Amino acid sequence: MSKIVSIHSFRGGTGKSNTTANVSVTAARQGYRVGIVDTDINSPGIHVLFGMEEDDMKIALNDYLWGKCSIEDAAYDVTDRLGAGIKEGGGRVYLVPSSIKAGEITRVLRDGYDVGLLNDGFRDLIDELELDYLFIDTHPGLNEETLLSIAISDVLLIVLRLDKQDFQGTAVTVDVARKLDVPHMALVVNKALTSYDFDQWRRRVTDTYHCSVVGILPLSEDVVRLASEGIFCLHYPDHPVSKAVAEVAQWVLATT
Repeated sequence: MSKIVSIHSFRGGTGKSNTTANVSVTAARQGYRVGIVDTDINSPGIHVLFGMEEDDMKIALNDYLWGKCSIEDAAYDVTDRLGAGIKEGGGRVYLVPSSIKAGEITRVLRDGYDVGLLNDGFRDLIDELELDYLFIDTHPGLNEETLLSIAISDVLLIVLRLDKQDFQGTAVTVDVARKLDVPHMALVVNKALTSYDFDQWRRRVTDTYHCSVVGILPLSEDVVRLASEGIFCLHYPDHPVSKAVAEVAQWVLATT
């Protein structure tokens, strides 16, 4: 049965979109059909990681939300952009980007949209593209769209940094997710200094939220150097960051 995986962070700048892209691609490398939806409509960006420019996105999630098309019309098969390994293994990756046009973003901020359409759209996308997993790159913080995404998710991954502001915001998110009865929830620590004792921090974060830490991604100059020009785990498959991402992906696949 297909599963919906939301990847969320309470604050921006945690590396949520990078985490979403890398975990989803890692799943596709194992032969799964994967969809990704960028619901961070106010500040979209995950499309950049897949090498998509504004001219490549003739149709976006915004068009579906405003009744101009079906959601599958806004889904782009980006498998060929990721190298032959994924396709040969039977996996596929489809991306539904949000528009980066200033006018479209302004319209969202001014008029909003019917977030109830997202639920229908997610199910339609799974059915039409025969997806095994649908990954949702959520908007940071808690708003109506985020609450909906969390509520319908089979799995919720919460990304945080080892920062006091992240700690406080994550506590709110964990509490909300528990009230919404999310079946499976886990934490992913990102941008951890390599000088830290990861085992000690894993225990500390787990004890703080009474929630499992399924991956700690080290802070890396290589991630900065790549500058979002591609999927990190494909460029550096043996890198410690990629190995940590693989742990997260394996937990998602094993859990569901």
